Amino acid sequence: MPILSIVVFAPLLAALVLLVLPGRARLAIRLVSVLGATVALAGSVVALVQASRGTPLAESFALVPELGISYALLADGWSAALLLLTGVILFAGCFASWTVTHRDREFYVLLLVLSTGVFGVFVSLDLFVLFLFYEIAVLPMYLLIGIWGSSKPVPPRGPFASVLRRFDLGGREYAAMKLTIMLLAGSALILVAFLAMARANGGSFHMDQMVARIPRDVQMWAFPMLWIGFGSLAGVFPFHTWSPDGHASAPTAVSMLHAGVLMKLGAYGVIRIGMVLLPEGADVWAPWVGAVAALNIVYGALSAMAQTDLKYIIAYSSVSHMGVVLLGAATLNVNGWNGAVFQMIAHGLMTGLFFALVGLVYEKAHSRDVPAMGGFARAMPAVAVCFTLASLSSLGLPGTAGFVAEFLVFLAAFESGHAAWMVPAVLGAFLTSIYTLRAARSIFWGPPQPERYPHLDDARGPERVSLILLGAAIIVLGVWPAIVLDPIDRATVTLLPASSTIDGR
Repeated sequence: MPILSIVVFAPLLAALVLLVLPGRARLAIRLVSVLGATVALAGSVVALVQASRGTPLAESFALVPELGISYALLADGWSAALLLLTGVILFAGCFASWTVTHRDREFYVLLLVLSTGVFGVFVSLDLFVLFLFYEIAVLPMYLLIGIWGSSKPVPPRGPFASVLRRFDLGGREYAAMKLTIMLLAGSALILVAFLAMARANGGSFHMDQMVARIPRDVQMWAFPMLWIGFGSLAGVFPFHTWSPDGHASAPTAVSMLHAGVLMKLGAYGVIRIGMVLLPEGADVWAPWVGAVAALNIVYGALSAMAQTDLKYIIAYSSVSHMGVVLLGAATLNVNGWNGAVFQMIAHGLMTGLFFALVGLVYEKAHSRDVPAMGGFARAMPAVAVCFTLASLSSLGLPGTAGFVAEFLVFLAAFESGHAAWMVPAVLGAFLTSIYTLRAARSIFWGPPQPERYPHLDDARGPERVSLILLGAAIIVLGVWPAIVLDPIDRATVTLLPASSTIDGR
């Protein structure tokens, strides 16, 4: 049975079914969407089990042999773990979007199509097919933010701010356009690098055939192009500026997928394609990758501390945490790569939970202004507990998924020969504890304000599904990380020798 194809295309099939349903059949729309997400989630569990056994799922057949393009899929430990993350976030996002009423059928269609692109990127072994899935994952974001995004103004910033104001392109339209332009510019760099790599590989786009075959001179300029191209999606400084505005304007489920999964596509591309297929380029550029990642960690944390809008706090927090991912990648050792991939999982779950909670708070209190809120725990105990849990995982409390990931990355930084990287990494964890706990205290545990928020209520019904699922996953991976860490490590020890001789154990 083609399990991987089922995982990839189940959301797309569900989206096609939605297109023939009448728009008034709202319950059917939601149930079909959940069914598509459930099938993909179940398939991703099977893929992870197989990867844990050392027999990863694989599918392959020639697609366009004349151009060296094939439909080749593989779910090793890295891919299977990220498939599971995507499945969990998509499943939770379908329930988090239960209250969407404006053109809900079209909303779920785009959400499912985007998910197909994400699944496809994580399992593709052919660079051409991977690029197609990558574009499928990125392009729906424009419509999802531009149509269903928050109406709260996002003032245009940057060198073209005056022009954007003249054409009234603030708010969600500005955020959607900025995101699309910056990510498409990154896609252009990726495509150029892919074509050069395929040409150097005798015209084949198959990744397995490229290992140790790309000439050094090509690697020297192709690696930074991939780093910048994929890094723009991963929130690498200074190409991160689309991310906070995109997060602030996106609807809840889109923010969950955006931060929980889409940013991981960028980091995955940097490591799986840039560092594995271009090992000499990675060795030369790794110090720069690590230095910028360290800057990301501190800059993102300081920026989050300066925010008062709750979504901007979580958005800049994502920039900081993605710096941890790329710092682990830059160490070029086993602990670093294990920590980087595990951090993708931990951050995806944590930030998915954060944005689900932010959506609930905004829906019920109609505010994201942290200083203006207080005492919500009395009326929203489940939301308060889950927000506190996400905050503790974000700062790396032992017993949560965030601790495992950060510990591995810190250890790898110490072993890498760049022990100085530990300073900004640990500083980032310290700063994270300040802004996350301050936000939790102010919103939920501060003095109540019943006169300003008289009609608050807790998460109910479908709203609780995403909170329970993501919160439980954070705890389970914190207590029993071997569930995903063992298959991740199995893939790491296979992929790492191609890019480094450093022994990180």
